[in-house]
Amino acid sequence: MPQSEKPETTFEDRVKSLTTRDRERILEAFKASLTHEYAAFLQTCAHCGLCADSCHYYLTQKDPRSIPAYKLHQITKVYKKSFDLIGRKLPTLVGAEELSNELLEEWVDTLFGRCSLCGRCGINCTMGINIPYLIRAARGAMASVGLVPPGLQSTVDTALEKGNNMGISQEDWLETVEWLEEELQQDVGDPKAKLPLDKSGARLLYTINPREAMFFPLSITAAGKIFYAAGEDWTFSSKNFDVTNYGLYNGDDEAAGIMSGRLVQALEELNCRELILAECGHGFNSNRWEAPEWLSRHYGFPVKSILQVIADYIREGRIRLDPTRNQKTVTLHDPCNLVRLGGIVEEQRFILRHSVTNLVEMYPNREKNYCCGGGGGQLAMTRFAERRLAAGRIKADQIKATGAEVVATPCHNCIDQLMELNKHYQLNVEIKTVSEIVANALILC
Repeated sequence: MPQSEKPETTFEDRVKSLTTRDRERILEAFKASLTHEYAAFLQTCAHCGLCADSCHYYLTQKDPRSIPAYKLHQITKVYKKSFDLIGRKLPTLVGAEELSNELLEEWVDTLFGRCSLCGRCGINCTMGINIPYLIRAARGAMASVGLVPPGLQSTVDTALEKGNNMGISQEDWLETVEWLEEELQQDVGDPKAKLPLDKSGARLLYTINPREAMFFPLSITAAGKIFYAAGEDWTFSSKNFDVTNYGLYNGDDEAAGIMSGRLVQALEELNCRELILAECGHGFNSNRWEAPEWLSRHYGFPVKSILQVIADYIREGRIRLDPTRNQKTVTLHDPCNLVRLGGIVEEQRFILRHSVTNLVEMYPNREKNYCCGGGGGQLAMTRFAERRLAAGRIKADQIKATGAEVVATPCHNCIDQLMELNKHYQLNVEIKTVSEIVANALILC
């Protein structure tokens, strides 16, 4: 398990001081991550350049290093030199290149600093290459020797050491739930309303993004209000409540498995029946799709987004909504990990059509949406912040074009990025989760 670098050693020094054995370990880790299918992808790129128009980094900055095919080539040339017969014998002929410290500097800048792992290039690739998977595999190979930008690695380390990526103590979490429960009781006018903790046998175990507890408590009370209105049997865990998993972003499958495994452990210890994930794009992708592979096990229980739960409440008549309580024009930002990579596409639209009076779509949308720029661990890597904000201009322009007053998005990473874009590009919009909008529209009597 890679550890955060020592404070006295800069990240740049770490890259420059890599040994031959370090580079060998990187190559070994990368090879171990490749199936025959993905190895074939590394020989497949036709260099057509069509992927350029899919990438928000390239479209906003026109730097050739941001073209997905260029990023892929940085990996492919090392693969050919290390594992391909022709590449080893005739490297110049096929553009093969030895993995060096200088090339690893380029890997860090390109694979960490110019990619949010949004997946848009993959669905637009004429050859069907899963470029984000290969970039993540290369990130994971670098992680095997601790070569991850410090902000991103420290987020993973904090989650591993403290149980959540914000380092919230169990005492602080319990106190937060206690005062939010009081807020909920006042909001719904019922002193018996609960935000239950460690309720054994509850139908649903609900997990949150720790940033909600620290900075966005209204998201927690909104979910509690919805569960209250639906008469749901649910609970939080007092220990394992973090839906996020930055192991998806640094490529460390072992760390990612530990974090997702904690949620499984909590569900099984509390004897709950379904694992419900808060509005978090990468948290959904990690825990719904990737975690069973990381943990090498089949789940015997459903894993759902809170959006799926709310949509079912509406269909079943378990909650009633008055859309006139949300009269401002609302647009919807589709989180990449939830929509393009996670398959939750129409639920949020169904919910909003029942919760607001005027919903307008960005274009393009759904699986063809543009990334806001906050994914891939970018928000944790301050060294790339200026580039991240520049790449977000395409999303800012989309928002402006809708004329919306409110941007709804079911992801707190997206919310953080959109809040920065809101300020940087002077969009003058409100940014809310879907649950917050639903909670405002609830009819409780």
